[in-house]
Parts: sequence; structure tokens; C-alpha cells
Amino acid sequence: MLTSRQRGYLSGLAVSINPTVMIGKEGATDGVVKALAEEFKHRELVKLRFVDGKDERKELARALAGRTGAELVRVIGYVAIFYKRAGDPELRLIDLPS
Repeated sequence: MLTSRQRGYLSGLAVSINPTVMIGKEGATDGVVKALAEEFKHRELVKLRFVDGKDERKELARALAGRTGAELVRVIGYVAIFYKRAGDPELRLIDLPS
């Protein structure tokens, strides 16, 4: 579970990255889950863009976090930020504040 300080830190890091996963009107499909899981193989912090103006963005983001084992950092507008700590210590690039 991330603290508010850690969420703020990760949100700050996410400013400089572009969304790499898009979610459309179909919602949290298996393809979206697979794409998000694939991104976590290469990075710890991932941005997702909601292409469709769904009202349930936060619920979809929470569901995706649960299905991928990631933490939902924040949903801001049409963008969700996810964090998943790398399993291999050598691949960990983000040092979270305590």
C-alpha cells in the first residue's frame, strides 16, 4: 500500500513520461490487461490514457491495478498512473521515500 507521500513522489516522476497503454470504449479488456502487464516487464511506472470519456475511469483503473498486481497511484482526468515494483532488485529504478 502506497502512502500519500509515495503517491506524490510517483506522480511527480510520471509527469515526464507519456502514456503507453490506451483504453477505449470496450473498457478493461483482456488485451488491455495484457498490454499493461507487458509494460510492467520493462518499467515500474506506467501511464494509461482513457480514450473514451467513460464516467467510471477510477473504477476501471482500480480493476486494472487488481488484475495486474499493480498499485493505482492516481487518476487525473483521462490519465491513470500505475506503479509495480520490479521483482528483480537489479531492475528496480525507483527508490520510494518512506
